[in-house]
Amino acid sequence: MAAEAPAGGGAGAAAQAELSLVEHLAELRQRLVRSLLAVAVGTGAAYAVIDPLFTVFSRPLLDVLPAGSALIFTSYPEAFFTYLKLAFTVGVFLASPFVLYQAWAFVAPGLYAHERRLALPFVVFGTLFFVGGGAFGYFAAFPAAFRFLAGYASDGLELLPSLGEYFSLVVRLLLAFGAAFELPLVMVLLALAGVVDARMLHRGRKYAVLLIFVAAAVLTPTPDVVNQCVLAGPLWLLYELSVGLVWLVGRRRRRA
Repeated sequence: MAAEAPAGGGAGAAAQAELSLVEHLAELRQRLVRSLLAVAVGTGAAYAVIDPLFTVFSRPLLDVLPAGSALIFTSYPEAFFTYLKLAFTVGVFLASPFVLYQAWAFVAPGLYAHERRLALPFVVFGTLFFVGGGAFGYFAAFPAAFRFLAGYASDGLELLPSLGEYFSLVVRLLLAFGAAFELPLVMVLLALAGVVDARMLHRGRKYAVLLIFVAAAVLTPTPDVVNQCVLAGPLWLLYELSVGLVWLVGRRRRRA
């Protein structure tokens, strides 16, 4: 069976080859600008409902504090910039389907024709992984982490959580969890580009597991092993899923 030519074969491939580096960079710039505009729109939409969002995202900490506790801010602009930071983070999640589509549209011309039809699965599953990572952080990691950290409060030691510090941590963890859960998607893209294959991932499993636990230790805001395993476990499963998906990509390419 003849190998399938990459999308845009023949005259299309020749035209693609004529694109200069400047033109590629111009296209990249255009897609980045579109993505940033989408994030800006998402940020504006999130800021329109910032009070309910603030209530939702402050809940993991307030739930483990004594009744009547509140977050404090010690400078005039702190609350405004914290609200803006939270709105931006939610805006990133809202805009993620559009941003993922822009990423796919940029790399798609270099793929085979049958691979270009994967745009919808790429966007859908990429969004699910990204949002799922953030949700996992909020529902699984945050309660355990903040319960551990708040446990240091005692009769002689009172916790007065800072608004800015708390939400800086929340934002960092939400984006980190979301990005970490994109591992299968990244591996599939690398496989499509011919950078990795299933055999390579299988051979590097022990190093990958080590890196996963190191990343979990860095991302988890507590030093206890249990909370680190809460993050490392799903990442390990996602790595194994990546191995399977990369194997399927390689199998389809060999049959093409």
